[in-house]
Amino acid sequence: MKKMNVIFCGTPDFSVPALEMLFNHPHINLSHVITMPDRPAGRGQKLQSPPVATFAKENRISLIQTENINREEEFLNKIKNEKIDAIIVLAFAQFLGSKILTLPKIGCFNIHTSLLPKYRGAAPIQYALLNGDKESGVSIQRMVKAMDAGDLVHSFPMKIDDNETGGQLYTRLKFQAALSLNTLIYELIDNTITYIPQNHELATFAPTLKKEDGFLDFSNKTCDEIHNQVRALIPWPGTWCKLNGKRLKVFAVEKSLKKTSLGNCDTSDGNLLIGCKDGTLRLTDVQIEGKKRASDSSLINGMKNSTKEFQIN
Repeated sequence: MKKMNVIFCGTPDFSVPALEMLFNHPHINLSHVITMPDRPAGRGQKLQSPPVATFAKENRISLIQTENINREEEFLNKIKNEKIDAIIVLAFAQFLGSKILTLPKIGCFNIHTSLLPKYRGAAPIQYALLNGDKESGVSIQRMVKAMDAGDLVHSFPMKIDDNETGGQLYTRLKFQAALSLNTLIYELIDNTITYIPQNHELATFAPTLKKEDGFLDFSNKTCDEIHNQVRALIPWPGTWCKLNGKRLKVFAVEKSLKKTSLGNCDTSDGNLLIGCKDGTLRLTDVQIEGKKRASDSSLINGMKNSTKEFQIN
């Protein structure tokens, strides 16, 4: 059987399992890998390659690193003669223009971590958790110029646990993306692929998150909304509030039966309790600036020598 010529576009560690699957697939010739340029990272701000670039270099795969693949005229002219069958995109951080979308024989396919048309955009994993959804999943769509709006060719739902964090769901979806891509490859080989138009009226969006999205506004949110915010934004951007004027990172919360007035802080039992719109939350796993991560009771005990009153602000 003749191998399919495939180009892969991706950048972070999330993309690596799918890339590795393609690289080792018996029916795929991985022609090129396209990713973002090296970036300064760490305290020393030394240039660091994206995980996809590192994998390509280690395995001697043809690699191009660029801020905008649409402007790489020399490369695009080169691959016009290579009879590319498909381009696979996963967490690439660039849009493909018309020239590229029409290059491959079969098409360009994007792997997206939501059940499209729900949560088009950059942060579908986090928004599923922020909204308390009971399921997420992997969708694969044939790419068009509009963001995440192409016909669906594969959809795989996954249940979400009530306490699952953004990092945990990220990991599960990372490997499911590779498995879903493998399914797509065999459908392409067997010519059994079907294209299902999305219902654009049902589309919702998941825009890029910012650091300020991590602020916990207890006075204006319910217990469930705060719980979902905390778990959704682990590991980034994380959630926080101010305790006695100092930044307090919050890693986990749980509901308390004790009644605490809206927005107020109660430490009388040795725990850190905060009043929300519909009840009381205990901040069970925290880290105040300048100190190590600790339980709320350890934090309160450590601060009692310097203060008698605790305020969330």
